[in-house]
Amino acid sequence: MGWGFVSHLADRYDLDVIVEEEKFRAEIERWQAENPQHPAALIHFHFIPKKRNRFLRKIWPPSYYWYYRRWHCQAAQLARELDQVRDFDLLHQLTMVGYREPGYLWQQEKPFVWGPIGGAGFFPWRFLGSVGLYGAAYYLAYNFYNMVQLRLLGRARRAAARAGKGLIAATGENLDAARRYWRCDGYVLSEVGCSGKGGSRITRRESGEPLRILWSGRHTPGKGLNLALAALAELPESVDWELHVLGQGRLTDKWQAQAGQLGITGRCCFHGWVARDEALALAAGSHVALITSLRDLTSTVTIEAMEMGLPVIAPDHCGFADAINEDCGILVPVSRPKSLIKGFAQAVAHLEGDEMLRRRLALGALARAKKYSWSNKVERLASIYEVRLAECEVPKRKVV
Repeated sequence: MGWGFVSHLADRYDLDVIVEEEKFRAEIERWQAENPQHPAALIHFHFIPKKRNRFLRKIWPPSYYWYYRRWHCQAAQLARELDQVRDFDLLHQLTMVGYREPGYLWQQEKPFVWGPIGGAGFFPWRFLGSVGLYGAAYYLAYNFYNMVQLRLLGRARRAAARAGKGLIAATGENLDAARRYWRCDGYVLSEVGCSGKGGSRITRRESGEPLRILWSGRHTPGKGLNLALAALAELPESVDWELHVLGQGRLTDKWQAQAGQLGITGRCCFHGWVARDEALALAAGSHVALITSLRDLTSTVTIEAMEMGLPVIAPDHCGFADAINEDCGILVPVSRPKSLIKGFAQAVAHLEGDEMLRRRLALGALARAKKYSWSNKVERLASIYEVRLAECEVPKRKVV
């Protein structure tokens, strides 16, 4: 996500980018050396190591923020030092995509942009019984902490206020939360993007072929594959389908067992983690993408599925509600588990039985994906920069 933005912003701006050292330095420097003619090769990268305590994080996951906050203190100090030499015109807190850590760039007296931010949505309460004991405990705590933190995290509130019209939310529900809890307005700009180089051809489903459904993600409670399995088990035998599941996780065995209990194992293929090229090949051979996440942002899978000409069936919440429309997929209302399962089943049956509709939505998906190309997204981001610079009467030159 971060690379997608900065590598395309480099076409327009003189950039300084502060990055975590351990994860990214070797890869970034290798890429710049191998692509000297690309505008991103001219980005001034500055690397700061981040301390970690992986054992503590396993015991208490939020401890991640203790160390991340320390890293942001160092990043802000470095930005101040660089500003003395580079005289930046605008500061952008780009990552992480989460409102809980806004960093400290907003404290400097320069035009400031923050986002895309996420994490301000809530897990649907009525679905707590659908994610198992661990999932229910996790998301119950998640909702509680969100209610508290959205109201009490003063640094996030102050960063949003400093951003002003430069506040960017990853989804509509996150912008709604900013308006409700922080009394701030801004823009919606998805956190994920695509190349914009998708083809114009779609996968045709020939007569007698099953409808091949692609599901991809980590096998964790919030991803909701169990709902998809329950929905497919409700379909009559006359509906011809295959489910191809990518990914793996703590619930893989449980979901495979569920498929067996429902009597649909023969139609489900669990591929596990596969190389990206193989994943794209499986997507290219599919006819529809099914997303069942109960808590997410936009999800890269959504955008990449559309770029490959796959209609998307998804819940009508999170970033899916922003990305999917009637021209490229089917959104299923999120009210109760039984109605969501029924809605998934009806959507699959509808597309399996109407190939002309599926092809129309597939072409619509190709067209819709263009809106999420990195070049289009950076065009939108540049307009937000211009608003902030104009407010402060600063001509565009350098961005950090």
